[in-house]
Amino acid sequence: MESTRQNKISRLLQKDLSEIFQMESRNLFQGKMISVTRVRISPDLGLARVYLSIFPSDQSEAVLQMVKVQTKNMRRLLGNRVGKQLRIVPQLSFFVDDSLDYIANIDSILNE
Repeated sequence: MESTRQNKISRLLQKDLSEIFQMESRNLFQGKMISVTRVRISPDLGLARVYLSIFPSDQSEAVLQMVKVQTKNMRRLLGNRVGKQLRIVPQLSFFVDDSLDYIANIDSILNE
């Protein structure tokens, strides 16, 4: 069960990371569409697990590796945005959110 503070910080990080990915995707990730679907933050606010939805989904693992290479840069950009609101900018861990692919798979099975 997440606390109210964790929920607020998760929403803040999700909003700011979404804007960062929107601005930087053309330069850093060859124009792939990356959206932040969910952010989960640890109780000590030191670690954030960021779930990304990547389009096209067949290249998601390659794009995720590019994102992981840019983690330090992303954390720096995030720190510039939330530095006045948070004492510590959390460490970022990125994961692929494949829930949309799962839903599409179930939908195709039901339509058969």
